[in-house]
Amino acid sequence: MTDLKGIVGTVRKMADAQADKAEAEKAAAEGQPVYDGKIRNAEDKARFKEIRGVLARNKITRGISPEKLRIILEELGPTYIKLGQIMSMHSDILPKRYCDELAKLNFDVPPMPFSEVKEIIEESYGCPYTEVFERINEKALGAASIAQVHKARLKKKTEDGKSINVIVKVQRKGVFDIMSRDISLLHRLVKLMPPVGDLKNIVDLDMVLDEMWTVAREEMDFLKEACNIAEFKKNNKDIKYVDCPNMYLEYTTDKVLVMEFVDGCSIDDVEYLVTHGYDLDEIGEKFVNSFIKQVMDDGFFHADPHPGNVKISGGKIVWIDMGMMGRLSDRDRRLMVRGVRSIAMHDIQATVNAIIDLGDVRGTPNRDKLYTEIKSFLDQYGSVAFGSLDIAGALQCLMDIMKENGIALPHGMTMLCRGLAHVQGVLATISPDINMMQIATSRITDDFIQNLDIRDEFSKYGRALYRAADRGIEIPALANQVMKEYLAGQSKVTINLNPSKEFDELIYSSIRNMVIGLGVAALLIASSVMCTTTMEPRIFGIPVLGAVGFSFAMIVSGFLILRNIGLKILARRRRRRK
Repeated sequence: MTDLKGIVGTVRKMADAQADKAEAEKAAAEGQPVYDGKIRNAEDKARFKEIRGVLARNKITRGISPEKLRIILEELGPTYIKLGQIMSMHSDILPKRYCDELAKLNFDVPPMPFSEVKEIIEESYGCPYTEVFERINEKALGAASIAQVHKARLKKKTEDGKSINVIVKVQRKGVFDIMSRDISLLHRLVKLMPPVGDLKNIVDLDMVLDEMWTVAREEMDFLKEACNIAEFKKNNKDIKYVDCPNMYLEYTTDKVLVMEFVDGCSIDDVEYLVTHGYDLDEIGEKFVNSFIKQVMDDGFFHADPHPGNVKISGGKIVWIDMGMMGRLSDRDRRLMVRGVRSIAMHDIQATVNAIIDLGDVRGTPNRDKLYTEIKSFLDQYGSVAFGSLDIAGALQCLMDIMKENGIALPHGMTMLCRGLAHVQGVLATISPDINMMQIATSRITDDFIQNLDIRDEFSKYGRALYRAADRGIEIPALANQVMKEYLAGQSKVTINLNPSKEFDELIYSSIRNMVIGLGVAALLIASSVMCTTTMEPRIFGIPVLGAVGFSFAMIVSGFLILRNIGLKILARRRRRRK
């Protein structure tokens, strides 16, 4: 077998060579779309008009609901469906109701004609495809918005003369340019779109589009996926029950990926597994252990482990389709373990600290609010038995708390949350009695004990104890000083109030209404005094200034009454919606 370090090096060289193949790909490597959103030609103008027509037909100016967003993406075509798929994985950016609705997107895409498949392969290889492949099945095994796959047989034989069956993944023709143009046109439409709908008010749509484009661009680079496969194989080379397809790097380019054909079945095909004598509980346990090992030990894990991407073949769990992988730094993994341990111990303050350290905090966090919400979270989930814990629901609840407090999770953590939900779904199908949370906690505990350094722990806690004792000696002197200042009338207390936004608005509106009310009362009194004088001119025997004062006071009073009634009606409607 080829040395894996050499494989990674070869793939990187190929990636560098392909990077300057075209100006569009150079721009993509720099993170810039090919198109800048300007309407340059008739094709761009027609597409812009089509997008605008779809948005108008769905009455975008009346708001954006989750269902409406899904319908719009489906009507706009395959590239937007792919964006919707990526968006559904980002519950850290989008509200959960949007992610749940986008997960319902119809991903059935008509396959490319085989003539286009041949054209792309031959353009990538610079020779007829028959020089590389003995045959390629014209019928696609699967078709998606970015690529489609075909079963094929190489002309190359094994050392003992056997044929080599492979999977050929071919990128759709022009998909990079189409997606680049559409993303840029969407940026333009976002700038023109009025601030309607709760989606625009919750998230920065430009930021979401940039994030989606980054992920989609990585998926379109098959050399990146080849690197991922090589790294995954290296990380799991000592795990006998885990495998991934072998790569054929000599036939792999940025638009064509050739890998070993894996026979077998999907991991959730219960009937096939039982018929062929597999133990479902053993598969479920090894599946969970493999995923946790990827997360905890490697920090490099499959971010989309749905049943279509995990197969059972030859007594092994085979992970395929590694275009979307997640990464966690050593620091993120340590903080994650600390957070899980604090949740298990029902330690509210330690959980709060772990969340703040792990996330990207925008502004100054309101620790009191965060503490209260984490306490409610632990009260809800902390007492639930591991076997009945809804991991996906608990993670989503925690992410909602972080979102409300302006704390953004690292990108790898959001992909992990999505991956865990997929793993839990697979377990529910093949082995519902397997306890994923218990396995994960047991693994964390084992690793903690295995890596425990007694001398280091004693040293750490000894230093903490010394600091506490050193500071504790000062307490009697400080208490004496405080009592002396109090008895002498010199003590001061500083109180910092951090009222909620609702309380601020209540105080502001109350003071404003009181000031306006005093002004109206003063105006009525002044007008009444004027009416008792002989001031000229007069209307119906009443001085004009007095009449104007009365009229203005009545108008202001009527406005305040109507405004308060309107606010009460709006508040009642909001409560009903909640």
